[in-house]
Amino acid sequence: MPEIPFTSLDPDLAVPVRMRSGDAAFDLPAREDGSIAPGARALVATGCALAIPLGHAGLILPRSGLALNHGVTVLNSPGLIDAGYRGEIKVILYNSGDESFTFERGQRIAQLMVLALPDLALTLVDELPTAPDDRGSAGFGSSG
Repeated sequence: MPEIPFTSLDPDLAVPVRMRSGDAAFDLPAREDGSIAPGARALVATGCALAIPLGHAGLILPRSGLALNHGVTVLNSPGLIDAGYRGEIKVILYNSGDESFTFERGQRIAQLMVLALPDLALTLVDELPTAPDDRGSAGFGSSG
């Protein structure tokens, strides 16, 4: 199994883990206690830093339970962590609910998914090839 070098910036916090075998993402904890008023956002530190390998990227995703139960999500979802970043992972949480959301140090606030990236390059062309399904430029709301 490939490994990702990880540094704990707060040794009293649990190391991010996949809660169940086969889970796609690692749960990230809050490094501090805090509260987010309805309609407000907060930058929340997680106490961890990673060395994501070249050819990979980290995506910060919301936790479904926080979204369902409290209306709390990751504002710029998915947040992107490039392979060259070595600083502390921080999460922009947004409270879309009607009540203040209070979180505690160590509470799981978001998820980290690491994905392999294909080696691609953009090529400037005069005209794009036809889409395999003839969709063309049909966009917002075009599927019904």
